[in-house]
Amino acid sequence: MTMPRDLSRLLRPKSIAVVGGGFFAPNVVKQSLKMGFAGDIWPIHPSKEEVAGIKAYRSLSELPHAPDATFIGVNRRLTIDVVRELNERGAGGAICFAAGFRETAHYEAEGQDLQQALIEAAGNMPIIGPNCYGLINYADGALLWPDQHGGRRLEKGEKGAAIITQSSNIACNLTMQTRGLPVAFLMTAGNQAQTGLSEMALGLIEDDRVSCLGLHIEGFDKVDGFERLGARARELKKPIVAMKVGRSEQARAATISHTASLAGSDAASDAFLKRLGIPRVDTIPSFLETLKLLHAIGPLAKPTLSSMSCSGGEASVMADTAEGRRVYFPALTEAHRARVQETLGPLVAVANPLDYNTYIWGKQDALTATFSAMASGGFGLNMLVLDFPRTDRCSDADWWPTVNAFEAALKANNAHGAIVASMGENLSEDHSAELLRRGIVPIHGIAEAFDAAEAAVFVAEAWQRPTSPSIANNGFEHGRGEDVAPERQPDEATAKAMLAVAGLPVPQGRHAANAAEAVVAAEAIGFPVALKALGVAHKSELGAVRLNLKSAEDVSEAARALLPLGSGLYVEAMVTGGVAELIVGLTRDPVFGPVMTVGTGGVLVELLEDSATLLLPTTSSEIEAALRGLRMFPLLDGYRGRPRADLDAALAAIEKIARFAVAHAGGIEELDINPLIVCAEGKGAWIADALLVVTAQQLSEKTGVRAEGERECLTS
Repeated sequence: MTMPRDLSRLLRPKSIAVVGGGFFAPNVVKQSLKMGFAGDIWPIHPSKEEVAGIKAYRSLSELPHAPDATFIGVNRRLTIDVVRELNERGAGGAICFAAGFRETAHYEAEGQDLQQALIEAAGNMPIIGPNCYGLINYADGALLWPDQHGGRRLEKGEKGAAIITQSSNIACNLTMQTRGLPVAFLMTAGNQAQTGLSEMALGLIEDDRVSCLGLHIEGFDKVDGFERLGARARELKKPIVAMKVGRSEQARAATISHTASLAGSDAASDAFLKRLGIPRVDTIPSFLETLKLLHAIGPLAKPTLSSMSCSGGEASVMADTAEGRRVYFPALTEAHRARVQETLGPLVAVANPLDYNTYIWGKQDALTATFSAMASGGFGLNMLVLDFPRTDRCSDADWWPTVNAFEAALKANNAHGAIVASMGENLSEDHSAELLRRGIVPIHGIAEAFDAAEAAVFVAEAWQRPTSPSIANNGFEHGRGEDVAPERQPDEATAKAMLAVAGLPVPQGRHAANAAEAVVAAEAIGFPVALKALGVAHKSELGAVRLNLKSAEDVSEAARALLPLGSGLYVEAMVTGGVAELIVGLTRDPVFGPVMTVGTGGVLVELLEDSATLLLPTTSSEIEAALRGLRMFPLLDGYRGRPRADLDAALAAIEKIARFAVAHAGGIEELDINPLIVCAEGKGAWIADALLVVTAQQLSEKTGVRAEGERECLTS
């Protein structure tokens, strides 16, 4: 497991060197001066006497000592020379602004070679990029940033969020937010030639002035680095939220061309973030609002919400937006409803969400009584829907009694609260700053409020669970890309022999070359049996399987029909008494290694799309949670008086499949078990069909099962 580099000098420099001319490098000097950086700033230019009013040096060798941080704003070839000299002088690190390295389209050979030369030149000195804007340290006023930005320096003693993005343009846009989110650090990752996203994040999360961390992720740099980051965030109680792109094929293609990163499959990325306790949001507004909630309040201990507004329309919108989410509005108990009703009188219908009407608008004492009664319910988060008027044309004086009342109610009940504007423009930056000062979270947008609340609940729940086992050492060479050994697909008889050797629940079966051998095999196994054509991937679609054959005549007739479809026959004990059918699939992800999918199986698997994704190794509790999260789980649990399934057997079978995948992580390309038939309690769970794709050497070297020739009879 690789250890992260020490980024402390680069992130929190006392001296900054700026190499280059043109537009961008001098801007670094200007921005650091503008932000009031108290350390040394050393521009380096071969001919100029000064840059932005600061004395310039001819070369790095003339500097008083090795700089803590350097912004390199020269072309890609000169960048390598500068990095080498900085490393030799013992500098603290550098930002590489130039593009044209490995992120170049199609990884052109020159870009590959230059990137390798850059890494060698840097040695162990951390470099960020190339192809990135750099770093803004709003806590110390240190900017290695070549453009304007919209942020402000933190006040003394103030904390803020740290944000890392792989897109410099998105980073620029984030600095322009007017949502009131205080930012301590903003960093761009570029193509992560040497120092990856997880290393940067680990460097930032240790800073006492960082309250939470936001990651815009295009590709993961190191599995073990992200695992270390998730563990450290949990130890420090500093939540992380991620916006991981790559749900679409177009986004994954853009990621590769932009950063030369491996994005991984979206389902596997989602599962990985969940293991780490990192919630995922899909939009930039939700990303910022979630950071704001985590900064101001932190994780939410309960998924319960209250909502108050002076409009039935707003109450309805809140209720509809909560539909289908993990956070929800619980109905008020009779005692709680009575407390609220007493403050409003008989003309107002009390519910959650609450429309408190306009009878008490502007009456601070009455509002305080109602809000206090509502917030007394012990909700995870209390929300007040309140859009402020635009102050250039209107007065907001009548809105502050409502804010005062909400603040008093939250303090009286030691409760968490957020003021939610239905439209982001109706909550100004000044208003947001004032609300944060009062301990109230200002949230821009109703959907964003729910996204943020869900994320905060997710973090709290994740931190309560035991940590998942590491996937960094699961036998797979992480991040090696798509180049794998040649593949082969053994037939079902061979595949099931491999599974049986590993102790998986495979029905007794036997290979047959013709109808006569099939009859002999069926009589040895015992009727009823299933008969299948070997060498056919999707048997049901092609009519290559016959089920519930009860006699020699049935087997003989079926065998003659199936022989022309494949390369032989497979006779198998018929699994009867099935309660439900599951699919257990395994694939090899280029980033995370073996990935297991558990879901509703059978012939309708693609239609139902009811599945959960797990990274391996996993635990029994994680497998059970995945099963219980399926829409079909009630079938396993005895839906409407039907027999309960043998859940313990199903869990045991899936655990064994997972262990089999980890044991052969270097050789299994794909395993599709569909269906895993789960019988009634005490009757077991059985692998009825299995499709296996392995690397060429996997059969003989790892299992002892022959790829060709005689198949041995298996006993269940």
